[in-house]
Amino acid sequence: MNDLVPTREWLHTLAEQLLAGDLYRRTGRIGLRATTGGFGQPEHFVGDVRRRARVDLLGPAGPELVVLRGDVETRSPLTTLAAAAGSADAELGAPPVYAAQTSLDPESPASLDADAARELGRFIVYASDVLEQFRRAVAARTPTIAQLWSEHFDLACSASEVNFGASPGDALHERPYLYVGPWTLPPPGDATDWNETWGRSLTWTPAQTVDEGMAFLSAGAAALWG
Repeated sequence: MNDLVPTREWLHTLAEQLLAGDLYRRTGRIGLRATTGGFGQPEHFVGDVRRRARVDLLGPAGPELVVLRGDVETRSPLTTLAAAAGSADAELGAPPVYAAQTSLDPESPASLDADAARELGRFIVYASDVLEQFRRAVAARTPTIAQLWSEHFDLACSASEVNFGASPGDALHERPYLYVGPWTLPPPGDATDWNETWGRSLTWTPAQTVDEGMAFLSAGAAALWG
């Protein structure tokens, strides 16, 4: 899909320059979450008011910013970063805990294709299902919760010094993919297909099942843990 890359890149910018930056300034944390049909902040409190800003990629109106204040959600179309910040009562700017990976242009029109956004929304739903099932399967290894990290714009958890995650794509991968990233690579000659310099990946297709995703992560875990 030709529009997948610019759509993903703009959403990455939104995640880093608005959602994660705002969360950091309010809570000191940057970890985002998979949410209903998309991604966003975990719920947190501003004073005594419950709050969260998230992106819905699967709604009938197209990609929207959804802001929770108390028990009420308001929706607005994604047009520019400046407009999104205004809707969320938030400042723009990446969290100052790492070198920003995206550029801030508040008034630039959003590069969003509705079909591409829906595909990425479906991938996030799929990836969240796979990771939650995998976390249950390896509960004895006390995996971390799955968080969406704004630096790389990937949803990931870790267990026993291995990262298990899902990326909507990056500079080297046009398509979304699942991955296994050990903190220390196994020795050369390992029978597992380590097809990346940092681990192994599996390109996602819409027809891919959760069982197939589980099998991929589980095979990587078995190769590393025995």
